[in-house]
Amino acid sequence: MWTHPRAIGLLVGYGLDRVFTDPQRWHPVAGFGTAALRVEARLYRDNRIAGVLHTAVMVGGVTALGIASTRAVSRLGPPAEAALVATATWAALGGTSLSVVGRSMADRLDRDDLPGARALLPSLCGRDPAFLDSDGLARAALESIAENTSDATVGVVVWGALAGVPGILAYRASNTLDAMVGYRSPKYLRFGWAAARLDDALNLLPARVTGAATVLAAPLVQGSAAHALRVWRRDASRHPSPNAGVPEAASAGALGLQLGGRTQYRHGVEIRPTLGDGRAPTARDLRRAVALSTRVQELATAASAVLAVSIRQARIRRRSRL
Repeated sequence: MWTHPRAIGLLVGYGLDRVFTDPQRWHPVAGFGTAALRVEARLYRDNRIAGVLHTAVMVGGVTALGIASTRAVSRLGPPAEAALVATATWAALGGTSLSVVGRSMADRLDRDDLPGARALLPSLCGRDPAFLDSDGLARAALESIAENTSDATVGVVVWGALAGVPGILAYRASNTLDAMVGYRSPKYLRFGWAAARLDDALNLLPARVTGAATVLAAPLVQGSAAHALRVWRRDASRHPSPNAGVPEAASAGALGLQLGGRTQYRHGVEIRPTLGDGRAPTARDLRRAVALSTRVQELATAASAVLAVSIRQARIRRRSRL
């Protein structure tokens, strides 16, 4: 059983996230965010060099912590290694919290509680809720659920499979920094450039794993796998992000919806290309999106565990030949 501690740790960590979700206080990711704000206050300059330094300090620091902890725990044996991976995975995952917020948003929209829905939206994305009606809130929430399925879960388990605890921590740190400073606003256009580009690079593979899992999961939510694949291939490249368009387009196809269009942020308005060719999303579609996200997370976690096993087996075979 303990011959594959990384795979076991990923599965256990995912299970812990499903059971316990995110703590309201003392969450490690929140602690990282607080530290990043303090470092930003000291390093901020309106240029890319300062942003590169900020990203290097924050992401490099937690990666070094991951490497040191992995080396220390390796002396204690496979059960301790699995426990460390499970702990890091649980701390970095946000998939269950994403589902909880998505269902809560659907409940508020069902009750026509627009003030409550607007108050909840910032926990999902950075759009300005004051300008959104019920359909706009539903679309914003659904697009965020699609994108954050990749960011909050799939990226964590994929990088956990590839690089263990250092990969999990580096990915979560990069993703958190991108959410904090990776905006095209006057303040962060240059300072946030490094964080945004690093996040783009680290999400290239997870976004496409998410797309593939969305295609496979589409029939489980009364959607079409063929349409999900077709919309992904046709529309994903229209999105300004090299990665976000993949899960959003695949989800639009899977759910038979159209996403994109006018998008209001606090720093201004962006006109996003449309993804999919169905109707506009409603609160009812949010529940299907949450169900789809859950299935995608399950498939991606299982696939990542298999990948971790394959990587370990390949290393054992390579060592046996030396």
